Amino acid sequence: MPEERQVRIIHGNEACVEGAIFAGCGFFAGYPITPASEVAEIMASRLPEAGGVFLQMEDELASMNALIGASWGGLKAMTATSGPGFSLKQEGIGYAVVTETPCVVLNVMRGGPSTGQPTLASQQDVLQAKYGSHGDYELIVLVPSSAQEAFDLTVRAFNLSEKYLVPVIILSDEIVGHTRERVVVSGGASVVGRKKPLPGEPYAPFRGEPSNGGVPYRANFGEGHAILVDGQLHDETGNRIGHLPGPSAALVQRLCGKITDNEEDIRDLDARWTDDADVIVLSYGSAARPGLRAVKMAREKGIRAGWIKLRTLFPFPEDYIRSIAAEKTFIVPELNVGKIARELERSILRKVISMPKLGGELHAPSEILETIEEVFR
Repeated sequence: MPEERQVRIIHGNEACVEGAIFAGCGFFAGYPITPASEVAEIMASRLPEAGGVFLQMEDELASMNALIGASWGGLKAMTATSGPGFSLKQEGIGYAVVTETPCVVLNVMRGGPSTGQPTLASQQDVLQAKYGSHGDYELIVLVPSSAQEAFDLTVRAFNLSEKYLVPVIILSDEIVGHTRERVVVSGGASVVGRKKPLPGEPYAPFRGEPSNGGVPYRANFGEGHAILVDGQLHDETGNRIGHLPGPSAALVQRLCGKITDNEEDIRDLDARWTDDADVIVLSYGSAARPGLRAVKMAREKGIRAGWIKLRTLFPFPEDYIRSIAAEKTFIVPELNVGKIARELERSILRKVISMPKLGGELHAPSEILETIEEVFR
């Protein structure tokens, strides 16, 4: 782990690698895929230097499953992919959710569907990140908009994963992944680990601890505890209860509640000029950057515009958004057909102005400014 502050010029994919190593990542399993291939390439050299293990697996399914095994063996574990591989990982992500396995999955998004646009950016996977696996569950989705945030949010992804024993998804994209910028590596970042069982108490690997936000304490394989890990719904010892409606419902509610009940702790956003704003541009990822420029241009023209950048996409910050919404008009530029615009409409219960953009091109600030000006006309 770097001990001193370093300033480097690196792209977002490399920043994710450095963030993972800083956070204590000890295992990476992956399969090369554009535009995420640099993550595996750099990890192959950097992770062994840091004492970790790198494995190139035969496919994305094997990569996700290897991640789960390594995590239960006591290592902080990560994989990286893009859209087609992210689809293949969904069953494993669901298994990691129900077994409360901490791990980090990086998706450097590209255009789809299917093999789509391998070399161009999109934000089309945002709802797949939350709803891609079957069943009811909640996980955490972080979205960087710069190489610096790629480093910072990778560190945070590992911290949140260990704290809540849940997969954390990082949704980068081709623009963030391949943009070289000034990045401060290490500095003030802090690193946390999973909480171990209390000595002298009978251990149940899936007992939600009220003192720990409903999250179990976690022992690893080989640490002297009997541990049964099963993908079916289970009781606090790991034994199957899928045939029992009451206990089954209680488990699913706890798995969801440990995330939704702690939304305020997980929430991460940047809000500017929202107090006096008549119109707010809400954006995330690479689309947040032209959004900020457009709002600055609008305010120079005397238009009361505000800006919100989401760094945590899910759980969605509904309470915060409602607290500032009032009669404000929201504009949502995003590189998809308007998916988070719908999430915002669901939260504030009224129509928002969606600015979808497809084809792999980023919005120009002038496009967003024109929409802001139309609101004021």
